[in-house]
Amino acid sequence: MVVRIRLARFGRRHEPFYNIVVAQARSARDSKPLEVIGTYNPKPHKPTGLSDEEAKTARMYKAVALDQSRAKYWLGVGAQPSDGVWNLLAM
Repeated sequence: MVVRIRLARFGRRHEPFYNIVVAQARSARDSKPLEVIGTYNPKPHKPTGLSDEEAKTARMYKAVALDQSRAKYWLGVGAQPSDGVWNLLAM
């Protein structure tokens, strides 16, 4: 039983949103995962709660939320990260 950590796409057309999931390697992209360990929003956006002056100079960022303890657990038991998740983990 090969387990992978990969991205499952959600959201609308032209507005992708991904869950970082642990799933069987041969299951479909959007099938029910074993566990959801994080989220990834690839559309750049500015931080909220800034003044007008700060908002003009603020850098855009892509939001990544990951439960690091669960990711370490799954990697420790042999789960293989996909290329996209590998890049996110390297950040």
